[in-house]
Amino acid sequence: MFFKGLWGYLPANILQGIVGFATLMVFTRVLTPEAYGQYALAFGLSSLVYTLVFTWLEAAMARFFIAESRDEDEAPALYGTVYRLFAIVAVVFAVLATIVLLVWPSTGSLKTAIAMALMTLIPRSLIRLVQEQRRAEGRVGAASIVDMIQTTGGFGLGVCCALIGLGGASPIVGTGLIAALTLPFVVREDWGRGLRGRFDGIRARSYARYGFPLAASLVLTLALYTADRFLIAAFLNEAQAGAYHAGYSLASRILDVLFIWFGAAGTPAMVQALETGGEGALKATARQQLTTMAFVLFPAVGGLIMVAPALGEIVIGEPLRQQALSVTPLISLGALFSGLNTYYFLQAFTLAKKTRLLVVAMAVPAAANIALNLALIPPFGLMGAAWATALSFCTGLVASWLLGLGALRLPVAAGELFMTGASTLFMMAVVSLLPSCGGVTELAAKAVTGGAVYAALAWMLNLNGIRAAAGPRLVQIYHRLRAKVFA
Repeated sequence: MFFKGLWGYLPANILQGIVGFATLMVFTRVLTPEAYGQYALAFGLSSLVYTLVFTWLEAAMARFFIAESRDEDEAPALYGTVYRLFAIVAVVFAVLATIVLLVWPSTGSLKTAIAMALMTLIPRSLIRLVQEQRRAEGRVGAASIVDMIQTTGGFGLGVCCALIGLGGASPIVGTGLIAALTLPFVVREDWGRGLRGRFDGIRARSYARYGFPLAASLVLTLALYTADRFLIAAFLNEAQAGAYHAGYSLASRILDVLFIWFGAAGTPAMVQALETGGEGALKATARQQLTTMAFVLFPAVGGLIMVAPALGEIVIGEPLRQQALSVTPLISLGALFSGLNTYYFLQAFTLAKKTRLLVVAMAVPAAANIALNLALIPPFGLMGAAWATALSFCTGLVASWLLGLGALRLPVAAGELFMTGASTLFMMAVVSLLPSCGGVTELAAKAVTGGAVYAALAWMLNLNGIRAAAGPRLVQIYHRLRAKVFA
């Protein structure tokens, strides 16, 4: 199931990467540095609210669907309970958000951006609920199509919003509009199941006990991602927050897409392995996932660090570029720690249904992040924030691993990880010898050289069993080409 998901979600994640860079390229040029900073702050705040209010329902759908659909295909109790809970939560949220915005004394463009971002949360959450069900059920194609529509439509509508003058709210409004336009076509099946299902109070409490701690841990995770923007805006200014967000986006965009790709395929695969084969099957699946993630992500981080100046010259607007590029290497390293933690080590708690430990695991790096930012931003500016990010994410990974030993012990393939890391460092050393000529030429030369060096090392060292996996296919391709040439 894991590799089926990897291949099935690949087109959607490639598209996410392309649109992610297009978003960075367009909005750092169309928006002023101040407006881009307001977008970063509005996006961060709305993400925190969304996570706190809605993600526990998505988590319940993702974790419980497989088990409950074994007894009844459409899982009527799950649907009836989750969708009725969603309706209640959405109404309460809409009322409270309206009251808060009405009494908030500020009247500036930042308030407008935040208000528009909050307005989009309900349709965006419904779309995510549908996607989680499709992933849990193994309907890779359906989940991918919904994802691709949201990605491209949100970007296109966001650009339109920016051109008509919505400022920092534009990218977020675009995602909300496409979600609202898509809902009537994709959610009918789910609403039908919800209406036919029944509300079960016992299940509702079970979902809450599982989902609330998970949501709390995700809020702490998002605090790691967003608190630094607010602290930068407070200690420095909104334009500096925008520059930092641009550098953060450049560093994390590729890695986030890759981690989300692995998570979309890996989480359902681990749940299914545990539910159907027990801990033995889970550990085999988990080890395969970890080594595959390292095989792809270690060189991705190394390569991104080496090509960041040339890539930034292409995708980041001139007013934000220099400061944004200064934080890219440290943010890239922090993004690696964060992704490994979120999509592997923290899975021990969700798989064991001990989600309260997630809160403890994420409280450690969240507290470290705020403390480090408060200590480092005033004397060191943006570089202080970047160091705080890398150090806090590293702390979080170690804390999750140690806590996970008492919940559900997931394997750590130390030898394989070491060899993959060493190969990545050698590749970076070779790429560093190339001249820096700037632009597309430098980007292409370093990317091709780095890819070739890493591929050769991976084959020689047989990283992640690449010879057994790729060898027969390469032989087939060779024979086909030979047959065509000499036919």
